[in-house]
Amino acid sequence: MDVANKSTVCEFVLLGLSNSWKLQMFFFVVFSVFYVATMVGNSLIVITVIADSHLHSPMYFLLANLSIIDMSLASFATPKMITDYLTGHRTISFDSCITQIFFLHLFTGTEIILLMAMSFDRYIAICKPLRYASIISPQVCVALVMVSWVVGVMHSISQVIFALTLPFCGPNEVDSFFCDLPVVFQLACVDTYVLGLFMISTSGIIALSCFILLFNSYAIVLVTIKKHSSKGSSKVLSTCTAHFIVVFMFFGPCIFIYMWPLSSFLIDKVLSVFYTIFTPILNPVTYTLRNQEVKTAMRKLNNKLLNSNKIMPLHYF
Repeated sequence: MDVANKSTVCEFVLLGLSNSWKLQMFFFVVFSVFYVATMVGNSLIVITVIADSHLHSPMYFLLANLSIIDMSLASFATPKMITDYLTGHRTISFDSCITQIFFLHLFTGTEIILLMAMSFDRYIAICKPLRYASIISPQVCVALVMVSWVVGVMHSISQVIFALTLPFCGPNEVDSFFCDLPVVFQLACVDTYVLGLFMISTSGIIALSCFILLFNSYAIVLVTIKKHSSKGSSKVLSTCTAHFIVVFMFFGPCIFIYMWPLSSFLIDKVLSVFYTIFTPILNPVTYTLRNQEVKTAMRKLNNKLLNSNKIMPLHYF
């Protein structure tokens, strides 16, 4: 029989995080709150950056795009998981499973490149301030965002093509709350050792290499900042610290999962929660609570909306 004809599985069963009804209700409440907070927080960042002319700079342009990606990353699987806790319907069609794999790698791949672009922006701003305006122009910012999406699409397509070549002929229980290659390829009717090596070479090593580059970049920036003791340096230090928190929380789980694709499913599930549910909310938390410019712009926007609402009823008399 031809290998391609062995793919008889038409749907998968997502086992989720727990079989306990009480834990499922707990996860439903917690993840619902986190999802709503992620969408609201990141939406506010995007709206604030667009509405306030003082934030029309490369750093905030990249930040707004990061918020868009974080909202997308939080939405590719979390709403279905939340719904499944209520309905008890844990199955997902083969096509939908492949779609989740596509969007997961699209958004994570895009975010990796965008985080590197943000690191490059901070590096130029701190280490080459006199050349910043000429190097980080609006056109360069748009190009960096476009490149991040192109790389994300290319990486995602490669993962989907790989997944579509796998033969599935029996087991269909995915030990996670969404579809991803490390858990799905375990169900394939082929030797998973070679698949594990492919996973490490295409995702794990790439993520690790990008993290090392980002770490070195921020290390150089922090050393440069340490040479100065002005108020402005303190502000830049706070911004870079916020950037690195997001980078570490995003890359840490990704590196572990894809560098050790045959590791414990329990550990993988816990780490998956971090970069698909918790990390997207770090963006509004770290960039709003630690950034005075963003907080000031949000207060101005809030006051503007409140004043407009007070004036509106006058037009009806």
